[in-house]
Amino acid sequence: MADFLMKTKKTKQILVGGVAIGGGADIVIQSMTNTDTHDVKKTIEQMHRLYEAGCQIVRVAIPDIDAARALYEIKKEALIPVVADIHFDYKLAIEAIASGVDKIRINPGNIGSEDRVKAVVQACRTHKIPIRIGVNSGSLQKEILEKYGAPTAEALVESANMHIELLKRYDFDDVCVSIKSSNVSITMKANILFSEQYGYPLHLGVTEAGTQYMGTVKSAAGIGGLLALGIGDTIRVSLTDDPVSEIYAAQSILKAVGLNKSGVTVVSCPTCGRTQIPLIEIANEVEKRLASCNKKLKVAVMGCVVNGPGEAREADIGIAGGIGEGLIFVKGKILKKVPQELLVTELLKEIDKLSEGEAE
Repeated sequence: MADFLMKTKKTKQILVGGVAIGGGADIVIQSMTNTDTHDVKKTIEQMHRLYEAGCQIVRVAIPDIDAARALYEIKKEALIPVVADIHFDYKLAIEAIASGVDKIRINPGNIGSEDRVKAVVQACRTHKIPIRIGVNSGSLQKEILEKYGAPTAEALVESANMHIELLKRYDFDDVCVSIKSSNVSITMKANILFSEQYGYPLHLGVTEAGTQYMGTVKSAAGIGGLLALGIGDTIRVSLTDDPVSEIYAAQSILKAVGLNKSGVTVVSCPTCGRTQIPLIEIANEVEKRLASCNKKLKVAVMGCVVNGPGEAREADIGIAGGIGEGLIFVKGKILKKVPQELLVTELLKEIDKLSEGEAE
């Protein structure tokens, strides 16, 4: 773990289909299907693509009873735990549980009377599955909005507290909590406040973050900032895009804050007047060709032979460009000089030779 990271707060651990969340477990990456849940085949196909990309838990929308029943067939083919996303109708939660879902995501306060909450809790307890309490700025209780005047961080935390207390009334404590806003600052403040008061595992995300570009930027700021403070146990990057893009973005955020457990991290300098090679093209090519490499390495792509090796001495291996040629260096020490057109090829050859043990 990177030295600048604060020690992650140890939270209560829950199990979602065998995947541990909280309690010191690694950060878990989640996503949500955007297929019609009634279409079992397409939903399963998308789940498989998410799994191959690195998704560890997947959530599906359950708008009606037929969708809840479709979970039975979906679960047969799912390669990762499945979470049912429930709103308003408690019967959908009970049917999803009967279909074998691994976790329920609800707002306990918006599924009706307390006897309905109790029915869902009893079903979860019987089948030994947890509940994720989802609190969003767009769905706060009327009385809380009237009290605070807006979906502030304090309002979001109070809403989460009300949901938690409602479940505890029926002696149910196997929960994970998510507190999200489309506003990065409010999201961060709310999760910090909650973390100071509770020991439940937190699912991090910035809701309605936007398109692939802006949504990734906002998520990196909010999720990455909280992770760097030691807050958070599982994450989802919400994008208006193919859900697979959410997995790649989440993996990149974990790498950026030093929480990745495997894979290559590519660092590169910005271009400037000293750059003598097509740095942007080379950096993109290196990143693309190393995307499937599982070695835990930091690879530097630098545009200047004067400062490159020194500035990137913390990298395991890297290249630095010159006029028509460049250097390959390991731990800041120059290994050899090669023609510009062979820089990437020779870099990859040296990476193949380099073991993780040598890198560390």
